[in-house]
Amino acid sequence: MGGTAMLPMVIGMVVIVVVGGLGLIMSRSSDPHAEERLAGLTGQKKRREKKSDAVSSILARPAAIDLGRPSFWNRLIPNAENLNLLYEQADVNMRFRGFMTLVGGLGVLGLAIGVVFRLPIYAIPLGGMFLAGMPFAWLVRRKHRRIRLFVSAMPDAVELISRALRAGHGLASGLHLVADEMKGPIADEFNRVFEEQNLGIPIELALRNMADRIPVMDVRFFVIAVIIQRASGGDLAEILDKIGKLIRQRFELFGHVKSLTAEGRLSGIVLLGMPPALLAFLYAVNRDYINVLFQTPIGVKLLTFTAILQVLGAWSIKKIVSIKV
Repeated sequence: MGGTAMLPMVIGMVVIVVVGGLGLIMSRSSDPHAEERLAGLTGQKKRREKKSDAVSSILARPAAIDLGRPSFWNRLIPNAENLNLLYEQADVNMRFRGFMTLVGGLGVLGLAIGVVFRLPIYAIPLGGMFLAGMPFAWLVRRKHRRIRLFVSAMPDAVELISRALRAGHGLASGLHLVADEMKGPIADEFNRVFEEQNLGIPIELALRNMADRIPVMDVRFFVIAVIIQRASGGDLAEILDKIGKLIRQRFELFGHVKSLTAEGRLSGIVLLGMPPALLAFLYAVNRDYINVLFQTPIGVKLLTFTAILQVLGAWSIKKIVSIKV
């Protein structure tokens, strides 16, 4: 099977990569200034510099990459700290060596597919990179799913701690109650905070660690409220009631905004997906007509210019329909 006959597969792969990238661009915006300030207050910007306590390493999942000693992965990966954090946020049980073996195997498989089907020389590395990047995309998707499950249960957890405080229990008992009575990521995270403070880590530091693992504004509100109350005093139960109510109101407002912007997001998906889909359709029905775009210098320039306009269009639509709550 010649390279010309396999051109639809190359086009399809490029379409998948472009649409996936545009979808990732439109899916989420960068943190606003308020979230940056909250990150500073919870100590998140200081990263793991203060996490070298021996007690903390007892409960923490083994790091994907040991930053304390030089290794092959330390030399290969320029920013191993962020990869460690991503691995921890995704809550993956697979060993990092096995994960990287999977990445390498998929990359080699992508290259082998390109060689077997005699794809153009420029398309072979693209296939390897695409398949090798799928495990990292899975990590990011798993992280976002875990954070979404945590945040959805956050109002109930905060109100449960508030009721425990009103019943005469301490904050540590309230954290343990959440770990016992609830399920999923929120039970795991609150149980880790409870066990860390049981082993002697200050509860403020344990909560800041949780804010690192779950980097969302609602968790930072909770952590800041607890830290300020323990420093200055006050009715923590009433504060937690208000935080739980605030989180529920944010959920309601977010759902309302999402319903109002649904038409714009759908229009953006259609407008961004139509040009590559039309290109693939025309190539299937009239190959000679479309080959001019790939075989002439001006055709290649037009395709490049079109791809740039697609990215600019995705960015513009994202700015229009993205409303922070």
